[in-house]
Amino acid sequence: MTSAWSRRTFLATSAALAAAGGGAMMLAAPGAASAADDPYSALRTTWSTLILGEGFSPTAEPFRSRLADLGAKASQWLESMAPAEGSLWPDAVFADPDPDTDPESYVFSGRMADSFVRLNTMAQAYRQQGTGLTGNTGLRDAVLTGLEHLSSQVYNDGQTRYGNWYSWQIGAPQALLDVCVLMYDALTPERLARYCAAVDHFVPDSAVASYTGTSTGANRVDLCRVLALRGVVGGSAAKIELARDALSPVFPLVTKGDGLYADGSFIQHTTVPYTGSYGSVMLGGLGLLFALLKETTWEVTDPKRQVVFDAVENAWAPFLFNGLVMDAVAGRAISRGGSDDHRRGHPILASIVLLGRGAPAAENARWRALVKGWAQRDYYSPPLSNPSLGLTALARIKDVLDDTSLTALPEPDGHRLFPDMARATHRRPGWAASLSMADRRITYYETGNGENLRGWHTGSGMLHWWGDTFANGQYSDAFWPTVDPYRLPGTTASRKVLADGAGGDWGVSLPDVNWVGGVTDKKRAAVGQYLKGLSSTLMAKKSWFFLDDTIVCLGAGIHGRDGAAVETTVDNRNLGPTGNAPFTVDGSVKPLTLPWSATLTGTSWAHLAGHGGYVFPGGATVKALRENRTGRWRDVNAAGSTDPVSRKYLTLWFDHGQDPSDATYAYQLLPGASEQRTAARAADSGWLRVLANTDDQQGVAVDPLGLTAVNFWFGGSVGPLVADAPCSVMVTEHPDGTATVCVSDPMRMRTSLSLTWNRAVASVVSKPATVTSATTGASLRLLFGDLSGTRGATQTIKVRLS
Repeated sequence: MTSAWSRRTFLATSAALAAAGGGAMMLAAPGAASAADDPYSALRTTWSTLILGEGFSPTAEPFRSRLADLGAKASQWLESMAPAEGSLWPDAVFADPDPDTDPESYVFSGRMADSFVRLNTMAQAYRQQGTGLTGNTGLRDAVLTGLEHLSSQVYNDGQTRYGNWYSWQIGAPQALLDVCVLMYDALTPERLARYCAAVDHFVPDSAVASYTGTSTGANRVDLCRVLALRGVVGGSAAKIELARDALSPVFPLVTKGDGLYADGSFIQHTTVPYTGSYGSVMLGGLGLLFALLKETTWEVTDPKRQVVFDAVENAWAPFLFNGLVMDAVAGRAISRGGSDDHRRGHPILASIVLLGRGAPAAENARWRALVKGWAQRDYYSPPLSNPSLGLTALARIKDVLDDTSLTALPEPDGHRLFPDMARATHRRPGWAASLSMADRRITYYETGNGENLRGWHTGSGMLHWWGDTFANGQYSDAFWPTVDPYRLPGTTASRKVLADGAGGDWGVSLPDVNWVGGVTDKKRAAVGQYLKGLSSTLMAKKSWFFLDDTIVCLGAGIHGRDGAAVETTVDNRNLGPTGNAPFTVDGSVKPLTLPWSATLTGTSWAHLAGHGGYVFPGGATVKALRENRTGRWRDVNAAGSTDPVSRKYLTLWFDHGQDPSDATYAYQLLPGASEQRTAARAADSGWLRVLANTDDQQGVAVDPLGLTAVNFWFGGSVGPLVADAPCSVMVTEHPDGTATVCVSDPMRMRTSLSLTWNRAVASVVSKPATVTSATTGASLRLLFGDLSGTRGATQTIKVRLS
């Protein structure tokens, strides 16, 4: 590396810049005066507006406080900046004594990128009104000096990268180019040329030459942002054209690997459901680039961009609830202490608003109404109070909230099944739930960069659920560092001790199973998971029947030979730091003392006040525990805080014993149910009939709903249904004399399937092309052709009953 600048040299250079005028900045966008004649100047103006925000008053809250915070942070960086060999700040040494790609080098490259991010913060404080540093020449000169130091020391066209590729190709250049736009008039052409040369070195055109590796999905959008801004700063039409054209591979729906799928799934890192993290980045990045290039020579006009517009409601909306984005699609981001499901959800709301500017008017209006509803209902963590939400995002959400022409839309009602990423969401009036599974294509969990070290069992049937006006902080309030990672709600797991990061980084561990998925009529669903445990011998068959006011949960064939206990966690409720919600079992209120535990035999029902109820058909032996749990974010994330945090929990589980064989369980979950309704459901023994709960089939009948649903792990006969091969079936009889038969092949392997419903049927009203033969009469007989190409999607047949 070249020699460092001493503190004296730094100050002298800053003074010289000030004396020379340093290209004194206007608070208007750089180059705005010539925007009409210079397309690059116009683009710089647009980008400045996009990253600084517009339409808000710097003296109104929450902007006044947020701008003051920005100024305070910039002042901190200004005062502590001390250019030295290998660092710009003493606490952010980026010189790597042994440069390679090991975890230590990741730290050094991360500090390099973070140094640019700090300069970006300072540049924004200089440009923004109301920061206390607006137009401050000392701050301006420090930013310029910092850029030169990083250029001479580390980010230049002669440097070989080390550590994390992301720091060099996305993290650092995005921040660098933002600063170049914000400080454009203060930068000489020679400096801009060197900075652009550095970006060209680390992000060459070849970075987007093929849609593979680290150049897919959200990463591809981030790379295109770098290329586009490189073109804007350097006045290169070719770079902007390349960025625009390189977006096109992101748009088409995919059938494998990273990207958006027809069923609404979004995958990153090949095997990880990532709608709420990488998907958020992609959505935000596309919104920015669409807005930057709109009505320019380089406008994004690829007709396939409609896929992204369609995905707002097909892919993102199903995982948004009361302003949060569900952890089931956030990957390793769940382990980051500075974030939670609400704070991850708010940027998605803002991105939808931004994307709407480039969408058809009707879609834009509907999206704004959806965002207004989500933002208004987020009582637990209101978006305008989110300290991690940037000014631009705040302004977009506030604009929607203040729009009196908009009527907020309610949460959508119904079920969504995502077979391509082994996920499901269920919404009913008053509550919502999500389910996480794993199969041969979708990993158990993702760890990497020292993050999400104990997320081992999140894909083992974890069932999240929230109420409309209660428990919205259930997984937000320090859940991940304090919950018992072997007792995640809904999961069946071995107590075999696992090492942090067990199974390997980046989602490489995949269970060798195919039968994961189910059927849905978009209102109810039957979903199943053939479970094989991570790094254990555990096997189980798990089924969930998502109904109107309940989720019926069945387990069978539970087996393990690890010398460890196996448990199925009915629920594990985070009661907060002081929570003392009463817990009642069969009418008996249990102690509030801590710790308290009990083995509850012959249990018919249980109820947790403020949360909901649990019903155990025919009675069951379950264990209960009320305890205070203490953990640290560092336990689940190597970069997390070491400060201890404590939360109280109420846990309810089935103990299948050590090395069980063919163990089973059955229960109903009733979110939001009162104690009286829970007891009444338990007393109504005829409401639910469990038709089968074996290693071969699992099925239920709910006569008041006219519903019969069966997961056939193998062919056979269950109640009125007979199948000759593995499949999932749900039949619903309607009051108008018709019935709907829903069928899928979760294994995606059937070249033929025969199904019989022993019910008198007069005629077939409609059927999909996959039904090659349908016979009515005393029973309905259906013959399906090749289902392997349906990707596990539901095939729906409507019939008229005799």
